[in-house]
Amino acid sequence: MALTLYVDTARWRAHHKHVHEQFPGLVPVCKGNGYGFGHERLAEEATRFGSDMLAVGTTYEAARIKDWFSGDLLVLTPFRRGEEPVPLPDRVVRSVSSVDGVHGLVGARVVIEVMSSMKRHGVTEQELPLLHAAIEDVRLEGFAIHLPLDRTDGSDAVEEVIGWMDRLRAARLPLHTMFVSHLKADELARLQQQFPQTRFRARIGTRLWLGDHEATEYRGAVLDVTRVAKGDRFGYRQQKAASDGYLVVVAGGTSHGVGLEAPKALHGVMPRAKGVARAGLATVNRNLSPFVWAGKQRWFAEPPHMQVSILFVPSDAPEPTVGDELVAHLRHTTTQFDRLVDR
Repeated sequence: MALTLYVDTARWRAHHKHVHEQFPGLVPVCKGNGYGFGHERLAEEATRFGSDMLAVGTTYEAARIKDWFSGDLLVLTPFRRGEEPVPLPDRVVRSVSSVDGVHGLVGARVVIEVMSSMKRHGVTEQELPLLHAAIEDVRLEGFAIHLPLDRTDGSDAVEEVIGWMDRLRAARLPLHTMFVSHLKADELARLQQQFPQTRFRARIGTRLWLGDHEATEYRGAVLDVTRVAKGDRFGYRQQKAASDGYLVVVAGGTSHGVGLEAPKALHGVMPRAKGVARAGLATVNRNLSPFVWAGKQRWFAEPPHMQVSILFVPSDAPEPTVGDELVAHLRHTTTQFDRLVDR
C-alpha cells in the first residue's frame, strides 16, 4: 500500500517533444526533488530526447546526477568563495554572479549571471568593465539572465534582455551564448531574430516536466477504515468525532510532503478571502486534506502522521474499502512518492 505517482508516459513525453519544438536548444532543469519525479528519472528523460546539457540546482545535486547523465551539467546556484568543495568532472559548468566569483574559478567552465529585475543575484552594469581581465582565466560558456515570472509594472521581458545584450556588447564582452529563464516561445524567437549571432538557450523546468497537468496523478491507497459515531474519541489527541462517519487511513504523510505547503502569492480579492477562510478553519483544527473521495476533497481527521493520513468521511458518503486509491492533489516539488507507475 503506497502513495503512488501515476504517469501517462506517452502523453508526458508528447508534451516534452512539444516544448522542445517551441524552444530549440533548451536546457532542461532537474533540481530539488526532480520536480516530483526524482533526479534519476529526469536524467533518463533528458538523455532520451538528446539534450547535451542538464541544469541542476547545486553542486551536491551535480555530484549525484553525474552518474545518470553523460552530458554537461550546469549548476544554477552561483559559486561563492569558501564553499565546501565537491569533487566534480570537467563537464560541470558553474554559474557565477560576481567578478570575485569569476576570479575564484580559474580554469573552470563558467556561465556569468547578470542582475535582472529579480534582484536576486548577478553581475551589475557597473562591474562589466572588470570582467575583461577576469574572463581571461576561465572558459566562458556564456552569460545568463533569470527573469521574474510576473511583471506587474507592465514592463517587457524581451526589452529587459535586449538592454543587457546592449550593455554586454558595449562592454565588448563575448555574446556567443545567452541562457535565459521564464521567457515565452515567441519572446525567445524575437530575441533570436534580433541577435542572430547569439545562441539563446532557455533553461526550463516547470513548463517542461509539469506543463501537462493531465499527464500525472498522485493516488494514496486506503489502508484501514473504521466506523465512528458522533462523540467517539480517536487519534493521538483523542479528539471527538463531530458526527457519524468513517476514519479512513490513507498512504501519504508528512514524510511524503502531505500537509506541507509552500507560501503562495495571492492576487485578487477572492483568493485572499479564501486564504483567510482557510486560516480561520485551521484555528479550530479544520484542515482540508489533498485527498479526494466521492468527488470531494476530504478533511483531515487530525494532522497527518509521518507516513499516513487519517481522513474523516461523513456517513452520507460511500464507505471506502481497504485497497481503494484516493486521488491526491499534491504539489510535485514538495512531494516524495513511494512508487512511480508508468501507464
